[in-house]
Amino acid sequence: MDYSAFTEDEFDVKDWVNSAFRSKKDCSNDQYATTLVMKLQMFIQEVNNVVEESCQQAIQNLPRVMRELEAVQQEALLLQDQMTAVRTDIQKVEHDTSQSMNMLLQLDSIKTRMKEASEALQEADNWTTLSADVDQVFESQDITAISTKLVGMKQSLSVLTDVSDYIERCQFLETLKNRLEAMLMPQLVVAFNNQATDAASTYVRIFTDIDRLPQLCKYYHNCKKGNLMRTWRQILDEKCDETVMEWMNEFYESLVTLWHTEISWCSQLFGDHAMHMLCELITDVLTSLGPEMNACIEKHLQTQAHSLAAIIDLKQISERFSKNIENAVDSKSSAKPEVEHLNDLERLSASIFLPFQSFISGYRQLEESTLCSHLDKIILDHSEPIDCVRLLVESVNKLFTAANKANERCIYFTNGCGYVSLFAALKTYFNKYLIEFSRVLTNLREKCPAARRCGVEGEDWSWFQNSLRIIQTCGDLLIQLDELDLTLMSDMVRSVTPHCHLPMSPTRERGDSTYLSPFHDYPKILLAKREDRAALEAMYVSIDEGDSQSVLDDTRKQLCILSVSVHQFAYDIVFAPLRSQLSDVPNMDIWQSETAGGALASELPSFSLSPQEYITKAGQYLLTLPLQLEPFTLEENPSLIAALKHGKLPHATEQDLSSAEHLADVWLESVARGTMHTYCEQVLKINNITRMATRQLTTDINYLSNVLDDLGLTSSDLLRDLVTLLEAEGKDFDDIARNKPQRLISAVAAMRQLKLN
Repeated sequence: MDYSAFTEDEFDVKDWVNSAFRSKKDCSNDQYATTLVMKLQMFIQEVNNVVEESCQQAIQNLPRVMRELEAVQQEALLLQDQMTAVRTDIQKVEHDTSQSMNMLLQLDSIKTRMKEASEALQEADNWTTLSADVDQVFESQDITAISTKLVGMKQSLSVLTDVSDYIERCQFLETLKNRLEAMLMPQLVVAFNNQATDAASTYVRIFTDIDRLPQLCKYYHNCKKGNLMRTWRQILDEKCDETVMEWMNEFYESLVTLWHTEISWCSQLFGDHAMHMLCELITDVLTSLGPEMNACIEKHLQTQAHSLAAIIDLKQISERFSKNIENAVDSKSSAKPEVEHLNDLERLSASIFLPFQSFISGYRQLEESTLCSHLDKIILDHSEPIDCVRLLVESVNKLFTAANKANERCIYFTNGCGYVSLFAALKTYFNKYLIEFSRVLTNLREKCPAARRCGVEGEDWSWFQNSLRIIQTCGDLLIQLDELDLTLMSDMVRSVTPHCHLPMSPTRERGDSTYLSPFHDYPKILLAKREDRAALEAMYVSIDEGDSQSVLDDTRKQLCILSVSVHQFAYDIVFAPLRSQLSDVPNMDIWQSETAGGALASELPSFSLSPQEYITKAGQYLLTLPLQLEPFTLEENPSLIAALKHGKLPHATEQDLSSAEHLADVWLESVARGTMHTYCEQVLKINNITRMATRQLTTDINYLSNVLDDLGLTSSDLLRDLVTLLEAEGKDFDDIARNKPQRLISAVAAMRQLKLN
């Protein structure tokens, strides 16, 4: 039996018993329990024996432990007395020797002062000795001896700060240093040009000793800068027949070569200061070129047909150079650069892209010019209506292909920093397209008799088919505009996030720390104006936090207005025959007649009256309308649905769009409502109507209601109220007219010559 469970702090009797019985095999519960109890009793007896033996041993050892404790106590008391005596002796020694110690300290101070005075006198005498033969040393041309002489004079001068001619002596020493520099200048140029490490190391040591190392760095800077400036002018002279692209490529290659050859050599001489020197050198060269690179670029663009594409190619060259320099910097250090080096790299990266800042500042005009030149190539108008519609349909893909290319240009040229300008350029681009679209639509309306609401003979459904294609074009425009909108916002967040100065912006990892590489801080590099950077970040925050649901909202609103206009155009075409049939209703002679079909004006039953020709033609047109609409709207067409949702169809409601299974149903209901509305308005224009004509008019209206029932549509409230008021007896008119529209009551009462109470 395993008794280890009894030693655990969280021992539970129930768990142990249950576990024990779960582990039994063939024995019965009673037999197993008896055996288990016997084992526990034996174990208890064994534990009792062990405890008893331990107690006996403890009792036997207790006197010895007490004696040892007493001995330790006596030794502790003795140690305490000894420590007290030692402390007393120390206090006595301090008291007896304090005066002597003060005297020793004073003597040491006197000795130190005397030594300093002696050294000062020696240095003062040394200045006189050194300055006496300085001309002879310079005449010897021994650089080492001259530098040693100047170092000694500097040390001597450091202890002569209180002499009356201290300033004159400092000026004299500076004159000697300038003389040494002038002597070394030709040798410095040779050493720097030939990368003579030993000679350059000697010069570094000498200039360090005489506190002129910054001047040496300046000599190095001017020497290398002069070489690079001559290289630039040589490239322009020798390759004057080539373009600025070749000039930039070759000059950038020389700069990269300079970096790789000089960084290691300078590191041997100047240590960590080498990167600062090279960054400062290349920055100064790029900002001091003559002629300036910006002027060369502008001259190059004057010869290019597509300025924006040409300048993007040039910027790609600068980006490759920037990447090469960044890789060279990264290869030298895997950790985050020091703050001083970060500032140097920021200035260097800014100088690389400095020629493009003015072009990026005018990116909106460049992009608008490019887009509008493409728009001029999109022909929308044609003398034949069917060809005109075809051109409108084909223009959609051309329009958005150019817009997507503009998005790509924005990323390539501005690294995402020009999206604010791109949105403005696209707004202008789409606005001009929609103006041209509207103009073409107006021309088509002028060519279509039905759309001009003039009399039409027969039914020409080709115009309606063309109008549906234009509606579908509007839907395509809306769908592709939404896709472009999402693409623009997604690409902006993706391209701006890595280098936008915002808390949520990720940074590049470098070892154990993170930082934003100066070569990728494009808003600071490419945007010269602070307000441009602020506008970019405001737009970024608005999109990233979901405050802006669209960046082309103004264009979408204009498209919706256009869709409304196109739907009205198509509706006018469909409704033209109905309008033609109903237009003459107020002027019909029958409303003044007392007979029906030549019969006397007697009380004839209503079923004896037949609907008139104008309403039967209108009814027949409505009954044939589904057959004409179905072929155009039979298949599911997302473009037509999108256009219909954003462009209101006359007399259609939001409920129609949500409940109708097919667009044909929406169109049919819209035309039916328009028919009822127009018919009611025409009826209300009747000045006087006879009793017999009233019954005829009621018959006509009921016929129209039956036609609507056959189409699965219901009559409007206005039409039902009109029938009710026309059928009402004169004496009951006031009661029946209660709760009816006042305009309808007044018109029907005047028509029937009834007096209202």
